[in-house]
Amino acid sequence: MTLAPVSSFATGAPGNADLPLTPQPSPGRGSVPFDLPGVHVGTAEYAEGPTGCTVVHVPAGARTAVDARGGAVGMSGGYDFNHAICLAGGSVYGLAAAAGVSEELLARRGNQVRWDELQLVSGAVIYDFSARDNAVHPDTALGRAALRAAREGEFPVGRCGAGIGATAGKIDFGRAEHTGQGAAFGVFGSAKVLVATVINSVGVVVGRDGEILRGNYHSGEGVRRHPSVDYAQLADAPAVMGNTTLTVMVTNVSLTDRDLAQVARQVHSSMHRGIQPFHTSTDGDVLFALTTDEVELEGLKPAGFGALASEVAWDAVLSGVE
Repeated sequence: MTLAPVSSFATGAPGNADLPLTPQPSPGRGSVPFDLPGVHVGTAEYAEGPTGCTVVHVPAGARTAVDARGGAVGMSGGYDFNHAICLAGGSVYGLAAAAGVSEELLARRGNQVRWDELQLVSGAVIYDFSARDNAVHPDTALGRAALRAAREGEFPVGRCGAGIGATAGKIDFGRAEHTGQGAAFGVFGSAKVLVATVINSVGVVVGRDGEILRGNYHSGEGVRRHPSVDYAQLADAPAVMGNTTLTVMVTNVSLTDRDLAQVARQVHSSMHRGIQPFHTSTDGDVLFALTTDEVELEGLKPAGFGALASEVAWDAVLSGVE
């Protein structure tokens, strides 16, 4: 479905304080199963937006590498060890959802604030205001609700959580289409990897056969075109602001800090195959790579594992637009 351009962002648009908001479940069209014990995923939404958030909770904590690219990154924390990652809509205002996750984790630990009891939460946001006419955004209550909804072994996909208001193919906003969040899980011997992504990109989503699956839809012709075709025909192509793809990769493979960071870069850069263009000046793309440090690589170098994880990442992108 293409979107009607928002002609203006009027002063006085309704926001959180103007509406009786109640966090709601955000199940999407279904879920992708994964087998990573100790990894929980929860989603919640405000249908009034619509906007929402997605939380990946690892109670035991996980070493983390962060790969942030593009010219419009919205992120909090960015720690090298995390107990939770919170992805949210609402642009910079949606960072409040990560604060809500922190508050909920503090309460769960009986308000213990010794330095070694601190619960670390990193967050990142997409700009999803373009597709609606209000200022409703994920807040602390929604972040807490998403964490409370978290369950092991299932990752909700489709228009849900942080991806409920996501769009792609914004070469011209009138040609953008709704996307969502996707996930995929791969097993390679004893190595396991989960990749989940929220697609809110300037670029279009591209299938493995090169077909444009979502975004830059020309309704008059009934076709989706690769952005390069339009850019080549426009002397001054419009720069549609407010884009970001957010990705979480969780593996059980024990990697050194350096190797974890390099695999994160490798997987993130590989996603340009499924999203074109990617990492533009008006995108704020972020990938969080977490490891639960359970197994060693068997017969693989980190680069080989990164290649396998990259294929899982492409599957996750495609899952977001099914």
